[in-house]
Amino acid sequence: MSQMTLTKTRLVGGVWEGVLAGSTATPALVVTHLNNPLAGIRVEPLREAGYWSVRVPIPAEAISDGVQTFVICDRTSGARLAHFALIAGEPLSDDLRSEIDLLRAELDMLKSAFRRHCVETG
Repeated sequence: MSQMTLTKTRLVGGVWEGVLAGSTATPALVVTHLNNPLAGIRVEPLREAGYWSVRVPIPAEAISDGVQTFVICDRTSGARLAHFALIAGEPLSDDLRSEIDLLRAELDMLKSAFRRHCVETG
C-alpha cells in the first residue's frame, strides 16, 4: 500500500475541501471533532487515477468561541492524514494579538542578545 497524502485546497461555505493522493481503492476516512466522528464526508474519484476529492462539511454545532480542531484519519490504518482548526470569538482575537506582541518582543530581545554575542566573540 502506498503512502496517502491529503492536501487542503480550500475552505468555503462551511465545507473543508482537499485532494487525497496515493490510494487506488476508495479510501475510508473518518473526521473527528472533540473525539466525535462527523457525518457527511464525501470522497469522490478525480480524473487522474489514485487521486480523490475529499469534502468535509463542518456542522454548525461545532462552530463556537475558541479553537475547534478537526482531525482527518484513514479509517483502516488509523493514520492521521490532515487536520484543520477554526478560531472564533472576540476575546480570542485579543488574546492572539497579545501573544503575537509578546513573541515579537521576545524575538527582538533574542536578536539583540545574538548581535551582542557576535560582537563580543567576533
